[in-house]
Amino acid sequence: MSTRIHHCFEELRSNGRKGFIAYICAGDPGLDETVDTVLRLEDAGADIVELGIPFSDPLADGVVNQFAAARALEAGTTVSGVLKAVGKIRARSQIPLVFMTYVNPIYARGYESFARDASEAGVDGVLITDLPVEECDEYIDAVQAHALDNIYLVAPTSTDERIGRICQRGTGFIYCVSREGVTGMQNKISDGASELLKKTRSQTELPIALGFGVSTTEQARSAVQHADAVIVGSAIVNRLFEEGNSPEGRKRAATWTAELVQAAKSVAGSQ
Repeated sequence: MSTRIHHCFEELRSNGRKGFIAYICAGDPGLDETVDTVLRLEDAGADIVELGIPFSDPLADGVVNQFAAARALEAGTTVSGVLKAVGKIRARSQIPLVFMTYVNPIYARGYESFARDASEAGVDGVLITDLPVEECDEYIDAVQAHALDNIYLVAPTSTDERIGRICQRGTGFIYCVSREGVTGMQNKISDGASELLKKTRSQTELPIALGFGVSTTEQARSAVQHADAVIVGSAIVNRLFEEGNSPEGRKRAATWTAELVQAAKSVAGSQ
């Protein structure tokens, strides 16, 4: 399956570059602001943007992203609203977009309806944090039918056997979680992250991205030593919140993000 995500990683690999994936919560503080932020993150050098669809019980998220989801829901953000925002982004950009969310909002809409609507809006892949690979047949059928990448998390607690199952069913890229626990800024990347990346690499030819806890330029450089891309979420969400809801604030947050992008891309990739 050839998606924008596939083409993005192919281009990065051919140029010997590492990738940078930015996460934000759609609708925080509003969907018009989300559109503007995505475009600014692209200008800052992000290769892919993950859009979190806010959910009321975000079990995989730490406090920063929990508050962001709460603000988005309070502002009236819905799945339909996020899809419309994607359409506005697509009118101005072809940056690969990934939905990151929980199974409830998707199940409520219906797997088939959700996959169709996401594909038509211009989404490239979907990551559901709480849908186990063992229970995803109906969901996978829907996303594959609509040419969406099915992105999975691999955790430090995943067995070799389970990593194999995930790699067999995933497309686009594999998201390696750097540590046990929820999302959130950390002082350093877990010592076990490199071993997890190596175990995953041994079972797939898909690109591998490392996320959860990356918040500094040093950590961004460290994350891509053994990964094809780094994912930064809470640190960007927190920066956007601290800079305030204004075009100037989003510009400052994007400028700060550009420093992380440059740090990750300072590490040479394989060709």
